[in-house]
Amino acid sequence: MDKHIITSLLDNDFYKFTMMNFVLKQYPETDVVYHLIDRGHSIKMPNFVLEIIKDEINQMNELRLTDDEHNWIKKNIPYFDSLYRQYLSNYRFDPSQINIYLDEESHLKCEISGKWRDAILWEVPLMALISEIYFLEVDKDWEFNTAQQTDLAFKKGKLLSDAGCVYTDFGTRRRRSFESQKLFVDVNQQFNNFAGTSNVYLSYIYNTKPKGTIAHEVIQAISALEGLRHANRFALNKWNEVYKGYLCTALADTYGVDAFLNDFDFLQSKVWDVIRHDSGDPFSFADKFIKHYQNTGINPASKTILFSDNLTDDTAVSIKKYCGNRINCAFGIGTFFTNDFLKAGNPLQKSSPLNFVIKLYSVNNICVVKLCDDIKKNTGDADAVKVAMWTFFNKKL
Repeated sequence: MDKHIITSLLDNDFYKFTMMNFVLKQYPETDVVYHLIDRGHSIKMPNFVLEIIKDEINQMNELRLTDDEHNWIKKNIPYFDSLYRQYLSNYRFDPSQINIYLDEESHLKCEISGKWRDAILWEVPLMALISEIYFLEVDKDWEFNTAQQTDLAFKKGKLLSDAGCVYTDFGTRRRRSFESQKLFVDVNQQFNNFAGTSNVYLSYIYNTKPKGTIAHEVIQAISALEGLRHANRFALNKWNEVYKGYLCTALADTYGVDAFLNDFDFLQSKVWDVIRHDSGDPFSFADKFIKHYQNTGINPASKTILFSDNLTDDTAVSIKKYCGNRINCAFGIGTFFTNDFLKAGNPLQKSSPLNFVIKLYSVNNICVVKLCDDIKKNTGDADAVKVAMWTFFNKKL
């Protein structure tokens, strides 16, 4: 390969850095393990491609936060204190934390292990480089047509903006390439409803505020560190101990929305301005939170739902119309923005993106799970899933 895929320490989603800072403040000695999950069971690699991936992983040890990037963070992210900025300046990816290999059927397997404070940054750039290498070396039945992609990015942004949808690029993890993501962000700078990108390096390039707050792994980890039944409550409280009113976007589906609402009391409902929807039916989700706010005496129109579950421009517009004036909504859209290509051999057919995730598997040797509102997205050790199902739903598997 002529050039490396990940060329900046900041080529990552913002919530990995906000969570890293949180972990350093609250749980600096915690050990974790992450697993790659191939939802489509489709990631098959020749051995030579695995070696390319390993080479890319090893070169990431050379990445450093530059002085300009450090100064940009200092100027634009006031809740990252000097101690965290210094830690980030000294941070180096440790490739020994990655165990990546092919099984007997050439399916890609990967495990990340180490201190949570350090291993936390691997997930997003690792997924991005696997995706990019796959489409460079394995599935080559597509082409990057700059004019075509520019036109497509413009049409998507215009449709969303004309419908009044506030939208953000969440496309780092499963992008076709860094170039595809940069093109989308570049084209959409012209639309006022474009809120920016979750990618910190692109935010640095375009001098915009990076978007993102918290991921499921915080709630999952806290289920092992503080307690399973009220992990949502513990996570919300611990997060605010660090950020004190900043970054108040809550994830509601780690153990299903009903479990979340059981812990989302009046005080939490006042403090947390945004709820992120990431699985299950978006319309019933909106109805549940509108009803919840009404029952707690809070005007739902003062709150926002950030929808981020496998969205397209059309689904976003439908959700926007459904919410109407009842509650504010915004949209974080990923793969549809940064990995939307046609097959070269059949330009009427889509070139399918990879469908994979990297999820937290264990914390201090305790298995953790995610029970979201879409059962197909549940992850974790089978026995741990049984415990969580019994804890939250009184159900045996």
